[in-house]
Amino acid sequence: MHLLSVLLIGIASNLDNLGISVSYGLRSTRIPFISNLIIGIISMLCAYFSIIAGRFISAFISIQIANLVGGLIIICIGIKCILESFFEKNETGEVKIDSNYSQVITHPDLADVNDDQVISLKESIFLGFALAINCLAMGLGAGITGVSPVLTTFSIGLFSVISIWCGLKLGNKICGKNIGKYSNIVAGFLLIMIGVYEMIV
Repeated sequence: MHLLSVLLIGIASNLDNLGISVSYGLRSTRIPFISNLIIGIISMLCAYFSIIAGRFISAFISIQIANLVGGLIIICIGIKCILESFFEKNETGEVKIDSNYSQVITHPDLADVNDDQVISLKESIFLGFALAINCLAMGLGAGITGVSPVLTTFSIGLFSVISIWCGLKLGNKICGKNIGKYSNIVAGFLLIMIGVYEMIV
């Protein structure tokens, strides 16, 4: 049972949550505990089903190949995180949207659609799915390598709640403005380390 991987996956999968919640803290937007909990539960559900899917796939291949494929998937996600931090999709900040849901999916930091500076239960559901998208591919790769679905899911949910709470607390600090960018880089390197670890252990 790769407990180190379980811990690092929980941390890496929620560094985006930290960056997003810092941006909310900078704007004095609150995320009540129940909304934070809903976001964590959604992340857990998405992660669990993707890990189960990964374990199902691993049943048809050898352990060595499973670790290799799963590790490569996690490494690719890590590289993607790092690249995304250097290439912004829209430098002007102008966002074209078709619906509130598509707005939140592409720009999670805009989940407060009614601008009341509180993430409501409904908004937390949209935000939860937007942030959980990263957990899908990560969970698939982790599942293929054979990590525990229950422990990994719990780790992701726990660090989701912790990272959002910490991010809001950090949001009133000037250095928080760059955390969103750095969180992608840190998450990327963590995932690459996890992928390499799973391939050789």
